[in-house]
Amino acid sequence: MQTQEGAAAMAIDQALADTGLTRTEAPGEALLPVLLPIAGNEAVVEGADAARSDEIGGLLAAIRRLASIVEEETAALTTSQKIDFDDFSARKSRGMLEFVRLMRAGMHLGGEVEITEEIRRLREKLERNRSILEMHYDAVREVAGIIVKAIKEAESDGTYTGRAAQDGR
Repeated sequence: MQTQEGAAAMAIDQALADTGLTRTEAPGEALLPVLLPIAGNEAVVEGADAARSDEIGGLLAAIRRLASIVEEETAALTTSQKIDFDDFSARKSRGMLEFVRLMRAGMHLGGEVEITEEIRRLREKLERNRSILEMHYDAVREVAGIIVKAIKEAESDGTYTGRAAQDGR
């Protein structure tokens, strides 16, 4: 075993001498292997960086597309434009599907600051959209209640209204 350690130390010393570096080692300290990049592997690292950059770019584009759809719907709701809810629902569903698929494929991208910030902005836009949709839903429900009441009153000839009023109906 001592022979192997001596041979390893000589090999390290030779490698250090070839590179012009020196070894500082306290007596009795163990030498640990060090992984150094192999010449020519820069293309692999750059390729990985490019792939990661593409993943980030694709995810950011999907988030921004989804945010754009939500903003468009919110603007249409706030300006009382005629709006096709089925179209917006389908577009938002497709956008969310794309977003979820890209997030699953790039789970390691969750820590990216830019992605986190875009998701935060999307969440704010979705919350505003939700509150405006809720307001419109409440208004539609109220109008529907008024219409139902008017229809019931129009259909009634008043024959049973006295008794229903006495029964508390």
